Amino acid sequence: MENNVDKIVAQRAQQWLDGGYDEQTKAAVRKMMENDPKELTESFYQTLEFGTGGLRGIMGVGTNRMNIYTVGMATQGLANYLKKSFPGREIKVAVAHDCRNNSDLFARTTADVFAANGFTVYLFDALRPTPELSFAIRYLGCMSGVVVTASHNPKEYNGYKAYWNDGAQVIAPHDTNIIDEVNKISDISQVKFSGGDGKVVSVGEEVDKAYLDMVASLSLSSEAVKAQKDMKIVYTPIHGTGVRLVPAALKRFGFENVIHVPQQDVNDGNFPTVVSPNPEEPSALKLALAKADETGADLVIATDPDADRIGIAVRQPASEGGGMLLLNGNQTGTLLTYYLLERWKELGKLHPNDGKEFMVKTIVTTELIARIAASFGVECYDVLTGFKFIAAVIRENEGKKRFIGGGEESYGYLIGDAVRDKDAVASASMVAECAAWAKSTGKGSLLDLLKEIYVKYGFFKEGLVSVVRKGKDGQAEIKRMMVDFRNQPPTELAGSKVVEVRDYLGQYKVVNGVKEAMDHLPKSDVLQFVTEDSTIVSVRPSGTEPKIKFYFGVREPLADTAQYDTVNAQLGEKIERIKKELRLV
Repeated sequence: MENNVDKIVAQRAQQWLDGGYDEQTKAAVRKMMENDPKELTESFYQTLEFGTGGLRGIMGVGTNRMNIYTVGMATQGLANYLKKSFPGREIKVAVAHDCRNNSDLFARTTADVFAANGFTVYLFDALRPTPELSFAIRYLGCMSGVVVTASHNPKEYNGYKAYWNDGAQVIAPHDTNIIDEVNKISDISQVKFSGGDGKVVSVGEEVDKAYLDMVASLSLSSEAVKAQKDMKIVYTPIHGTGVRLVPAALKRFGFENVIHVPQQDVNDGNFPTVVSPNPEEPSALKLALAKADETGADLVIATDPDADRIGIAVRQPASEGGGMLLLNGNQTGTLLTYYLLERWKELGKLHPNDGKEFMVKTIVTTELIARIAASFGVECYDVLTGFKFIAAVIRENEGKKRFIGGGEESYGYLIGDAVRDKDAVASASMVAECAAWAKSTGKGSLLDLLKEIYVKYGFFKEGLVSVVRKGKDGQAEIKRMMVDFRNQPPTELAGSKVVEVRDYLGQYKVVNGVKEAMDHLPKSDVLQFVTEDSTIVSVRPSGTEPKIKFYFGVREPLADTAQYDTVNAQLGEKIERIKKELRLV
């Protein structure tokens, strides 16, 4: 097998040396051939897969890397599919990019290929948040769109996300059809890199204004914000696109005391002040937390490089040291869900139990969100991991039901349906407004509000372990781990019997030994184990990073807020016990 792989690698590398690639690229290939056979293998052992969401990979030369050639081939495949899907029509597309190294180059390459295919291309004049690209597709009447971003991946990565005419990432049947077209592009000679009778139109301020107007229209508690306009909020874009619009959105909501982290306001694809620009990682918020302690801020908000995910920290009471506490994605989603539904109810916008309003979450996101929605008489859909599936439910219900909000545990949320992807700009504004509302109505801080939610609905605590396995060998190991869990699922977790196993790839579940069909969702490589005491463990390979993820959800009643620390510790110990049982620690 290794010899076959080596032959394929050598053949592909030679094709790049013999083909119409630029001299700098050829020199890099020769250098790997002479000095670094391992890197040569990683760069050429496969073709960078255009998956259901687009491309994502390490930047560099080779078929398995993000570069102008793999981007060009992907764009040509997408262009060919758009021509088939919209015959005889003027095809319009929008293109945006984040702050990463080469993002502007890849975006320009994408725009040029589209234009060479005769399309009208709306290319943003500088970096922009991903949710604004989603908004722009509908605002500008486009058939498709592309944003060049690798979200919160390490600095070595870049990516390419493809969108359809509803502003959502592509789903079936378009996703697999686009993949088929991309796979037909086997050589760069098939790519139209220049020429053609299309045009590239620069866009910027007009779309910014329309987008910010939309975000401002989501406000539910303007009086509370007015009363708390001086509330201290520390904001960091972690070197990313959020710096352009998050402070502007907070200002439009009425917040006048937004404190910046100057070092991280600088757009830099090397992310020099953090190990990883991921708001899920506590280390990414280190400077913002220090700024909060320095200024006495009530709230810290951080957005990832393309401003579709948000991390927050809240001030703890003086009796607990008064420091800042990081909330996880499930907790932030819980707060947003409760706030949206409570305010919709108070404002008379909610029509409980008439089936006209709904929320959406993913299957690995806390069940507390569904419980809260049910208490307000609002339907809550469960979908596979990935915001495109949330957007698909919105599209299916368009004109029939009203989407209130939704999200996923990985720090991505959406309020309203003008955008069809995660939106950290709107989420940051709504989290700040929720904090102002809680303070103005005597509910206290966001942490106080969260504790009250736990008393009312139950204390739901979640955990996550990501096992990283890089490269070709790592990919194979992740596959083996999924096979092992599928063939030998756990029978007990933390002393509670496993009573249900759900296999979303096989589309079945086994409940107390009885196998039943489970085909209400598309196939996906996800396993879930549910115990008698409602503990749930989910296992899935990441779709964007070289890792396998384990999600833990445990719960207990909380009689009153005074017992919060005790129950929190008990639930934490339970999660740690499960990790040990699964040999993850």
